[in-house]
Amino acid sequence: MIHIKNAEEIELMRISARIVSRTLALVAEHIDEGVTPLKLDKLAHDYIRDQGAVPGFLGFGGFPNSLCISVNEAVVHGIPGDRPLQEGDIVSVDCGAVKNGFFGDHAYTFAVGTPAPETEKLLRVTKESLYLGIAQMHVGNRIGDIGYAVQAHAEKHGYGVVRELVGHGLGKDMHEDPQVPNYGKRGRGKKIREGMVLAIEPMINLGTREILMLDDDWTIVTADRKPSAHFEHDVAVVNGKPEILSTFDLVEEVLEKRGMNPMKMSLNDFVPA
Repeated sequence: MIHIKNAEEIELMRISARIVSRTLALVAEHIDEGVTPLKLDKLAHDYIRDQGAVPGFLGFGGFPNSLCISVNEAVVHGIPGDRPLQEGDIVSVDCGAVKNGFFGDHAYTFAVGTPAPETEKLLRVTKESLYLGIAQMHVGNRIGDIGYAVQAHAEKHGYGVVRELVGHGLGKDMHEDPQVPNYGKRGRGKKIREGMVLAIEPMINLGTREILMLDDDWTIVTADRKPSAHFEHDVAVVNGKPEILSTFDLVEEVLEKRGMNPMKMSLNDFVPA
């Protein structure tokens, strides 16, 4: 069942989403060579609690931490560990927070130091795929239009689009209907309706789309062990159009101040005039 949100609920969800955005910005301040994922997890956990919110991932299905931190070939659901990050790593940081009974849930993939050119391109194309998918989220379209836009752009560059893991509806539960695959056919799937809130999250691999689960029963990795990138936004349909409740601006302001290249882009870059 798809839970349609009213204007008040969407504003409450914006609050939760922005807590996640600020948490990811805090991660952006500290992520660096030599830093451990466990340190980033502790910083995020404490910050979310300080906002009067609850870490959305901690204990969810038995997950042991507040962040999912997935490094290089890890696609998603990585358990933060004590191996220090290294120059050239790419690190997907996925974060959830619950405030006022509603979830925020979004993700950003960071580069540690200077990534290899092919990895930097993967990050750019994955982020572009996210915004191309979001641009399709308006009344009159269907879920398949979102997936088609993501898939077409990623596969045009020769990348593998993960099939087994998908985006989803978002609200009082972290995973609500409908599922939002990152592949699909135009004009197929559930109709996009006013008040729908979705977490859209392309998971794009440099090589094969095939994935495996590690022995920890959480971490998903690419079958060929090539890098994977992951970006995610929380998006509502407001006045028939997509409105992004989360933001990457806070993360990218921090990265710019640190002299890094965040490859800034916005939804307006992908919406036809």
